[in-house]
Amino acid sequence: MSPSDSIDLGEDRSLLLVDDDEPFLRRLAKAMEKRGFEVETAGSVVAGRAIATARPPAYAVVDLRLEDGNGLDVVEVLREKRPDSRIVVLTGYGAIATAVAAVKIGATDYLAKPADATDITNALVANGDDLPPPPENPMSADRVRWEHIQRVYELCDRNVSETARRLNMHRRTLQRILAKRSPK
Repeated sequence: MSPSDSIDLGEDRSLLLVDDDEPFLRRLAKAMEKRGFEVETAGSVVAGRAIATARPPAYAVVDLRLEDGNGLDVVEVLREKRPDSRIVVLTGYGAIATAVAAVKIGATDYLAKPADATDITNALVANGDDLPPPPENPMSADRVRWEHIQRVYELCDRNVSETARRLNMHRRTLQRILAKRSPK
């Protein structure tokens, strides 16, 4: 789907984008405007909640981890103020458990970063139980494994021994994995 393809957004084309990555937020806002959305942006949980309360949008894309808190707080306000809003949660940390929690509290779908505007649009406009098409460039199995290890490592407060124990992995093996760059 190219940006010029017409998609039926309905009468209300309002879209709230909440992300603390300013360059990503600007690029995504521009791409979504080209697709026909009326975009409003927020760089924090506080700003996202304020917009969701004052002007609840028909669509929303919310980053899971923001500098001032959790994007799920914005999702909850959106659900309360506008139950029919279609919400996509973005996560850059492969936090599948948290993304599932997002769906449980009202998100329509979740996508792993980096998601492009086409993937996000497809997730926002998918009808009913129709699943959007799979992403063009999904994470590799190595990347998913790496993201999982990073998540457990963070949850263990960056304690290598505790992380290795929980992952049932030798501590030295884990140290080697953590020392490498993330796979593509």
